Amino acid sequence: MLRSKLTDSPLLKVSRPVSACSRCRSAKVKCDNKLPACTACEKAGREKECTAANDQFARGKERSYVAALELRIEKLERRLGYARSMKDSVALNGPDEPPAGDPNRKDSMAFIRAAIHRKAVQTQEDADINTLVSDFGYLAVNTTTRDFEPSESNMTFARLVLAASTNEPVPTPRTADLPAESTARALVQFYETNVIPIYPVFPGTLLHALVSDLYQQHRRQIRSSEYWLFWMVLAISSASQSRSRRDEHYQHAVEFVGRALPHADRALRPGYGTQVQSLLLLTQYSMLDPAHFDSWHPIGFTCRAVVDQGLHQDPPHIQQMGQDALNERRRTFYCTYALDRAISMVHARAFSFYDEAVCVALPSPFQASSTLSGSTTAKRSPDASLPLFRLRQLQSEWYQALYQGNPNEHLPDITSFIWQKYREMWEWSERLPPDMPAAIREMLELELRYSYVYCIASNARGAQVSAYGKLLIFDHVISYVDRIYDIAKLAENAAVYTYHDALRVLFMGSQFVAVLQEIGDLILSGSSIPSPAPGKVLPPPRPVRLDRGTGDDLDRSVRCLERVKLTLRLYGDRWESALSCLKNFEGLSAEVWKNLTTRQAMRNPAPTGQWLPIPGA
Repeated sequence: MLRSKLTDSPLLKVSRPVSACSRCRSAKVKCDNKLPACTACEKAGREKECTAANDQFARGKERSYVAALELRIEKLERRLGYARSMKDSVALNGPDEPPAGDPNRKDSMAFIRAAIHRKAVQTQEDADINTLVSDFGYLAVNTTTRDFEPSESNMTFARLVLAASTNEPVPTPRTADLPAESTARALVQFYETNVIPIYPVFPGTLLHALVSDLYQQHRRQIRSSEYWLFWMVLAISSASQSRSRRDEHYQHAVEFVGRALPHADRALRPGYGTQVQSLLLLTQYSMLDPAHFDSWHPIGFTCRAVVDQGLHQDPPHIQQMGQDALNERRRTFYCTYALDRAISMVHARAFSFYDEAVCVALPSPFQASSTLSGSTTAKRSPDASLPLFRLRQLQSEWYQALYQGNPNEHLPDITSFIWQKYREMWEWSERLPPDMPAAIREMLELELRYSYVYCIASNARGAQVSAYGKLLIFDHVISYVDRIYDIAKLAENAAVYTYHDALRVLFMGSQFVAVLQEIGDLILSGSSIPSPAPGKVLPPPRPVRLDRGTGDDLDRSVRCLERVKLTLRLYGDRWESALSCLKNFEGLSAEVWKNLTTRQAMRNPAPTGQWLPIPGA
């Protein structure tokens, strides 16, 4: 299916960094979009000549994006018309009609010509559509332009976003009525106590005030952006509480999204302050419903809107902006930054913008509700979003250097670099507030172990992981899998977990299998693996074992592999895509699983008269 092809290999380049500068584009060389001048212009000594493609859209030089799309569509229509005329003049039979003569004759010229032509037409149509989608990336889309106003064109920015982001169409809502006020308030309270502490895009008081306005007998005029906010918050809260794609919570979530979509044109319209917040809500929901939306595209569009609106830079004169407004602006940016880093890492893709282009201070702390159970009683707790923002900054530093940087660029002493970043993340964990809500602390600790493994594992720089580094991966994966399995099984405070956690489980399990394949005999034999000789940075100590009394390393390994499968199966009931992760892991770990279970059977022979288990059964 063409739609699946496009989402599997996305060609929509608009969600990635801003377009190449004019000099790189004319020279047809890769531009890294660094500010204030790209690397190519710096090396050529032409920093002052480095102008972004967006400079074409300076006042008085606007070029209509919609007009460019219309020209492209007109060109495609001419090519399709030409293809149809060729079909009528060349083909002896229509592509949907059976060939003349005996259809069983393999040498029938009519059959051969019809088949060749059908394939040529289909290939051309696929190429035309791929070219059209790909061309979005070469057109300088400025998300602040008024070309996307619904009243001026049928091609709106919202429709472009939804076309790129939608996997399966959202069903038409069954009703046009508001839900019961008690239901709406419970879902808004759930969002305030579970999501806002991590991603404070807007204050919870705003949501409660909006609910009050909506349920008044003579309510004021509600804007489309407010309706979008209301319905998307209800959808996110419902999807967060879902445990199966067949349960009532998920059905309600899809219904609420269907109610929000008619307001997308106005809510996502460029150049307005509500655009970024509305895109962030779509991104948050897409992480909970991969069947209908792909989170990779919404966060890309959000980052583009952030850059075009200049939110990636603090205002030059801070004193001209109130402190509250400045903190709100910074929180909006760092929510986008945190989601972009998380989504890019879990998909092993490039960030939407480099850290070098960012100059935004962390916002001041704010007091947020700490209850994570949906209860209406909530005490005040420290701002949990700031530790998350700081962790994303630390992750971004090593991910850019190890995975996103130029592999030909020399990075001296990669091992010391990795140990240094490991230490910085450990120091971050030691500074977490002691009164942080337990569920958020647990989520951050799981993210920390995931980061340890990701940073140590083999990378694009080609550095070899030492045996001691693999031992650290072994320990961290076991601790991670033990806890994420309990969370998935018991659904404890699972509101902070998304489909991306299924992808993280697959990644951690894959790294565990790789370690067992490479040094499994060394670990399982109990041989000592010494810490490497200290270089510029001391290697970290081996983490304290949290599962004492549960067997030796062989038992731990078997249990870890089993729990990866069980966790993915539990997530598969909630997200069908997780079942593909399970299938991939089962194939990846089949040989290791067989070897481990065989070792167990040989070490623990069955009592006389009982059958031995078949390895791998």
